Amino acid sequence: MDQQYTPAQVEQDAQQYWDKNQSFKAVDDVDNATGKEKYYCLSMFPYPSGRLHMGHVRNYTIGDVVSRYQRMLGKNVLQPMGWDAFGLPAENAAIKHNVPPAKWTYENIDYMKGQLKRLGFGYDWEREVATCHPEYYKWEQWLFTKLFEKGLVYKKTSAVNWCPNDMTVLANEQVIDGCCWRCDTKVERKEIPQYFMKITAYADELLADLDKLGGWPEQVRTMQRNWIGRSEGVEVDFGIDGRDEKLRVFTTRPDTLLGVTYVAVAAEHPLALAAAANNPELVAFLAECKKTGTAEAELETMEKKGMATGFYAIHPLTGKQVPIWVANFVLMGYGTGAVMSVPAHDQRDFEFAQKYSLPIKEVITPSHGEKSDLADAAFTDKGVLVDSGAFSGMTSEEAFDAIADTLEGKKRGERRTTYRLRDWGVSRQRYWGAPIPIINCPTCGAVPVPEDQLPVVLPVDVKVDGIHSPLKSDPTWRQCSCPKCGGAAERETDTFDTFMESSWYYARYTCRDNKDAMLDARANYWLPVDQYIGGIEHAILHLLYSRFFNKLMRDVGLLDIDEPFTNLLTQGMVLKDGVKMSKSKGNTVDPQELIQHYGADTARLFMMFAAPPEQSLEWSDSGVEGASRFLKKIWNFGVANSESLGTKKSFDVSRADEAQKVARREVHEILRQALVDFGKQQFNTVVAACMKIMNVLPNVSAGGAHGAVVNEGFSIVLRLLSPIAPHISHVLWRELGYGDDVLNVSWPVVDESALVRDTIELVVQVNGKLRGKVTVPAHADKNAAEAAAIADENVQRFIDGKEIAKVIVVPGKLVNIVVKG
Repeated sequence: MDQQYTPAQVEQDAQQYWDKNQSFKAVDDVDNATGKEKYYCLSMFPYPSGRLHMGHVRNYTIGDVVSRYQRMLGKNVLQPMGWDAFGLPAENAAIKHNVPPAKWTYENIDYMKGQLKRLGFGYDWEREVATCHPEYYKWEQWLFTKLFEKGLVYKKTSAVNWCPNDMTVLANEQVIDGCCWRCDTKVERKEIPQYFMKITAYADELLADLDKLGGWPEQVRTMQRNWIGRSEGVEVDFGIDGRDEKLRVFTTRPDTLLGVTYVAVAAEHPLALAAAANNPELVAFLAECKKTGTAEAELETMEKKGMATGFYAIHPLTGKQVPIWVANFVLMGYGTGAVMSVPAHDQRDFEFAQKYSLPIKEVITPSHGEKSDLADAAFTDKGVLVDSGAFSGMTSEEAFDAIADTLEGKKRGERRTTYRLRDWGVSRQRYWGAPIPIINCPTCGAVPVPEDQLPVVLPVDVKVDGIHSPLKSDPTWRQCSCPKCGGAAERETDTFDTFMESSWYYARYTCRDNKDAMLDARANYWLPVDQYIGGIEHAILHLLYSRFFNKLMRDVGLLDIDEPFTNLLTQGMVLKDGVKMSKSKGNTVDPQELIQHYGADTARLFMMFAAPPEQSLEWSDSGVEGASRFLKKIWNFGVANSESLGTKKSFDVSRADEAQKVARREVHEILRQALVDFGKQQFNTVVAACMKIMNVLPNVSAGGAHGAVVNEGFSIVLRLLSPIAPHISHVLWRELGYGDDVLNVSWPVVDESALVRDTIELVVQVNGKLRGKVTVPAHADKNAAEAAAIADENVQRFIDGKEIAKVIVVPGKLVNIVVKG
């Protein structure tokens, strides 16, 4: 055994052992031959950008600690890894370095895989997936064609968020403060045909099943509830003066219907286009509206603008005319493309009405009779109706039903449930993505690619110039025959949104080697994922789409489960100087340099000790130094005590003196709390527990049971540390003779007999104030405890010459002496 701790050698030895013995190869125990409980731990896979950053290191260390811990609890553990490999950065790198995106991506995968291995993560690499492999995306293409046939996929022209820099569509969730989430370019509105998946068909189930996810942070569930946004309301039909058609709007507040003073329509609404036919000023305004994005967050914060159309709507209850305006905050793709406007009771409508001098009519007053002030703001709460004809005097709740009933009776409206959630636009006008498996035929229309012609393989030997898509400019790839009529046709040149690939990878890991089906029985064995780990920034996009995809796969007969992830841990960020590490801020720390200098175990130990997993971690160079010193202390203790460590001797109480019993009791008391903390994933306090035990062991008295106490205590430390600092734990376990592989030994348990005390310490109070402490035999009765307390020298100072009225004894804790005088 080396006298000096050399992390590079220790970690190389451990990793060679794990590779040789396939230590992390998961067993597909579909028939439960092993009798072990399965445990699937998964960390969100990375984009192969080229190098790991500290956020990666923290995320994947947490996952590896959980996986190793569950394995030592005796479970059959699956922990895979792969690559979310499609995306814009590869195209940008291709332009910058004049190299095909595929080559850049695969080189990055090779490098980053080496980094992950160097950190000692226990992955089953035989299950590795890269989403840019045709053998992977073939199956999402297959599923897409099945969904197309079921009517869950459709194509329509829609107003979308368009990034003029990246020249692609962005989902609403990808627009941050009106700008592209990738390049921060101002987003524009653009009308283009694209494919959508009917996630709204699953809105009710996605909402209801959040209640099943008790292992998720409430914050994430709330974010998803709000994003789905279920609303009960009424669709109302306004007539249009001089025209035959109706103008339909949706409202969640039919109680305010009598307060409508204008109706607003989207710039793309047929009424707006009709009004603009002979109005150049309105034409210019409609063009201006198209420059804004479609994200709700942007619509909320931008300046509200509008223009009168010259048309008038007919109120469905009063028959009065109200003007129809075009407004930049109304979107054609949201609901009906028209909204009823009640300035007195909606703040946006109020601001718009004030700006354009439109009437403001109060129809709701506060429930308790107080006056509402409409001078500066709308009154948006529910209350009591006024100036509303037959509905005046009703509460908002009563008026909801009464007005809805009236509208339905007049056939001018109907109750309706709507959702904030919109169907998922999955078309992207980029090259580096999975081709959408549709053939466009001038005779047959959109035709799904037959299963025997899948995958539609993305050509990889291409030149990307950032202007023209290689798919659009390659006639040999684009031109094909129609599968239905055999005539000349063209392939769809849009590619899938990359969230398509990341929405089902967790399932493909379970049966990656199946070339004949998307999933097989192994998916139902391993799923759901028992522990999923990733950042809070994925709360809506990735996690919602993954839940949706899981239900789609279930409904085509591939899965039996409703939800993909039982427990979710959202780890905190890695900060330096109080802000998130980033290249732009120049405050990054290179994991590779850290590992080369200190070793992987030091990096892992610091990451787990510096903060609980769900909290942000503040980088500290001194903290890293401290972690390194502690590992050296562990190694040096092992070397110094190698003669008495690793033995099979059990603790013999008859040979232990009182000090050795106390030391052993301390170790097991610390262990008891550490086991609770490990189960709660509070790994920082587990590391602290190991440090406490290492403060106890060097001070165990010599002779007697010294060797047994130290031997047992050190074996507890190595097992507790094994998931966190696996390399040093592995090598010391073997070198000291504890066994071949610490991974395969049982998790430490508390010896309850060690916690039994021969004596206990009692607090002594006089009239409720602390006046001393006494030690009594653990089995001392009430009389003995009372006598010891009264006899204590310091207590005597406070009771001398006074009458003892009564003595209260709380067994095992305290004695309170009540005196008079």
